[in-house]
Amino acid sequence: MSAPLCLLFDSDGTLVDSEILLAEVMGEVLPRHGLPFTAAQYMEEFRGVRFLTIVLELERRHRALGEAQRQAMEAAMREAMEVRMREQLMPIAGMTEALEALSDHPRAVVSNGPERKIRCAMECVGFTHHFSQLFSAYTLGVWKPDPALYLKAAEAMGHPPERCVVIDDAAVGVAAGLAAGMQVIHLNHFPAEETTPAGATAIHHASELPAAVARLSRSLRHPSTECPDRA
Repeated sequence: MSAPLCLLFDSDGTLVDSEILLAEVMGEVLPRHGLPFTAAQYMEEFRGVRFLTIVLELERRHRALGEAQRQAMEAAMREAMEVRMREQLMPIAGMTEALEALSDHPRAVVSNGPERKIRCAMECVGFTHHFSQLFSAYTLGVWKPDPALYLKAAEAMGHPPERCVVIDDAAVGVAAGLAAGMQVIHLNHFPAEETTPAGATAIHHASELPAAVARLSRSLRHPSTECPDRA
């Protein structure tokens, strides 16, 4: 029997229900620094995108900020977000049970967020014992949709890309996983608005995750077997 697949989880919106909290915080902080922005805009246009990328796009649309102001704005956002997470953060529905069911698999968190934020999130929802390794884009210097973030995580975990499964809810993460040559499970929370790309497996609730991983495991052991959940 082949070794269990290595599971590489995104954090925000995949493991923890933080996206709406982040959207609200950004909708409060960015306008105070002269960049018009709403929570709905984050959810509709920028989910999972690097903070600096969002800021630079908003500057292009509205007005340029100085580097000092940009840094002060990010510091204010990070501080407010940590407070909000410690007060309100919850795991994605069904993820606690899914992680228990997948306990035999090597697992890591791979996020576009800073390491402090990732650790805070895992502590807030009690997931620390599930993940001995965390990979932050800020630490590694590469952000999704660049596949290098997932490739660096796989290398550190000691698994080839084809034996890794990316679990991600955001388009940038799904694109990164596919470009890395990995199996990808798209936790699609908005199937009416978002399409799962060809080559990725679509699920709509974390309770579906263990069965999806099992199907991918079987399809890799028997390549002629078509995975029915592939989009």
